[in-house]
Amino acid sequence: MIEVRNVKKAFGDKVVLEDVSTTMLPGKTNLIIGSSGSGKTVLMKCMIGLYKPDSGQVFYEGKDLTTMDDRQLKDVRTQIGMLFQGGALFDSMDVEHNVRFPLDMFTKMTLAEKRKRVDEVLQRVNLEGVNKKFPAELSGGMKKRVALARAIVMNPKYLFCDEPNSGLDPQTSLVIDKLIKEITLEYNMTTVVNTHDMNTVMESGDNILYMYKGRKQWQGSSKDIIFSDDQLLNDFIFASDFFYKAKEISRKEAEAEMKK
Repeated sequence: MIEVRNVKKAFGDKVVLEDVSTTMLPGKTNLIIGSSGSGKTVLMKCMIGLYKPDSGQVFYEGKDLTTMDDRQLKDVRTQIGMLFQGGALFDSMDVEHNVRFPLDMFTKMTLAEKRKRVDEVLQRVNLEGVNKKFPAELSGGMKKRVALARAIVMNPKYLFCDEPNSGLDPQTSLVIDKLIKEITLEYNMTTVVNTHDMNTVMESGDNILYMYKGRKQWQGSSKDIIFSDDQLLNDFIFASDFFYKAKEISRKEAEAEMKK
């Protein structure tokens, strides 16, 4: 579990995060949503130690990240998998070397053990047999799955995903969402996802934090959204007629089910 307590972060005179407190649950897909400039990316960077909060604390299993020394930070970071927005694959490396990179950096596994682990995670993301291909030979969805394989190759306790569906078509986005959710449950990871994708919110939102102008505005599940009266949240989620109508249908169905 990751717990954020009263985190504040400013850059010069611009306050980006103001007294944010939240909890990210293990075995769940925890989403951070909000419009551009809401502070969600800065919050994620504070959570993984790329930014140090001006005040407040970030706890990993009860241990405060903000007071850790370099050795302690390294120990935590070896337990973190990161799926970057653009995938961040190395163009000069084939798939096997891309996925193997964290194992080369942080473990003393033999080459045979590393190759076995690479094969395991590639199989898990449904990419068997692509070991010797280069990123330029892959589709956008395949690149994201390679990046996801690399993110989980160390069997992390925590998985962070920054806009995992960015640049993907709707069908491929659903595949990535499904994989992230399945892997989260299988590994019992604490998964944190920054997203603008409303399908992700409604389908994968076990625990959703809605940020507004640097503050925590609302927190709950995708089911809670159906009954939310928070106007700012509703304006953000149901900006399109499609999602607004879907909410009304879901609300009526849920109310009918409760009356049975």
